[in-house]
Amino acid sequence: MRKIFIVSLVVMSILVISGCDSGGAAVTGDVTYLQRSALPDDAVVTVQLQDVSLMDVAAQVLGEQIIETDGKQVPFPYEVEYDEDEIIDNHTYSMSARITDGEGNLLFISDTANPVITNGNPTSDVEIVTVPVGGA
Repeated sequence: MRKIFIVSLVVMSILVISGCDSGGAAVTGDVTYLQRSALPDDAVVTVQLQDVSLMDVAAQVLGEQIIETDGKQVPFPYEVEYDEDEIIDNHTYSMSARITDGEGNLLFISDTANPVITNGNPTSDVEIVTVPVGGA
């Protein structure tokens, strides 16, 4: 009986330790916009962490969070997780955001760089300000 108890403790300890993800990290902040207008109830916010180091190629997405707004309004807090092992010290990383309606029509998009992680840039309290697209 005691042997089963000890084996159970060892197994539980291994499960707890393996559940800790030492390679994971996150960039956190808020997505907002400055216009005095309300989003539709079915709006969706997509926030991405991108490697923007290479010119003339699409940015590599390292992490993404999709937020269904359910009628809520800005600001929208986000937490985009990424694998620290994928970060290269001399690369440039940036956060981007887009807000669409429930049918996928683009309403707002970030149009400026929001550098994060490397070169002394932050990983927390990163505000992404979006601008209206078209008739938004």
